[in-house]
Amino acid sequence: MAVLRSHFTHELARLEEQALGGIDLVVDSLDRAIEAVRHQDVELAAMVVADDDRIDGRFLEVHQSILSLLALQAPVAGDLRVIAALLHVIKHVERMGDQCVNIAKLVPLAGHEPPVDDEMLAMITRMGALARSLALQCKQAFQLRDTGLAGDLVRQDLEINQLNREVFKRAVVIGTDEDRREWAMHMMLLARALERVGDNAVDVGEQVAFVQTGLFREFSDASAKGRPMPPPDGG
Repeated sequence: MAVLRSHFTHELARLEEQALGGIDLVVDSLDRAIEAVRHQDVELAAMVVADDDRIDGRFLEVHQSILSLLALQAPVAGDLRVIAALLHVIKHVERMGDQCVNIAKLVPLAGHEPPVDDEMLAMITRMGALARSLALQCKQAFQLRDTGLAGDLVRQDLEINQLNREVFKRAVVIGTDEDRREWAMHMMLLARALERVGDNAVDVGEQVAFVQTGLFREFSDASAKGRPMPPPDGG
């Protein structure tokens, strides 16, 4: 029994490392996707799309391994919370990867030399930096079981949400040139994808509080118009 328990603990730790390692894959894809947007690099964008198979493969591998682990031994309450959380985490990692693909697919649609608006591109670049920071911070928060660090994700996510609204406003008043407006519409879709990356990072952070307390609660309340809620105390 002790040998089985030791194997279970070791395997669970390995699966957590694999799941969180998927966030590193997402960050790499996000970096390349934003770089492709900034430089209108169609070839780099195509690489982001092709590499999504790695993130999808990580999702399937971790998901199946967790199910196999559950069949090996019934976990205690604390381990069961980690297992449940990891199933959510890897799902959100896969979704973040999909948003990177959505960003990359917009690059060739904008044309070879689109009529770029520097103000809007600067907002997109800032959103990309925030999304990157959120992804890395949610990984660190889970690794450390740090509910304070997890709760702080909301602060950055609120800035991404505000920038998303600003991109929309800029697109509305960008001018009458048809090509310029079409480019702006693509940037609106791109901003929405970045906003979703942030949302999924916050979702990962919420799992930190669940692992620590056994209770699930969203960090932001829609009825409070996006005002952050303090995460529950760790225990």
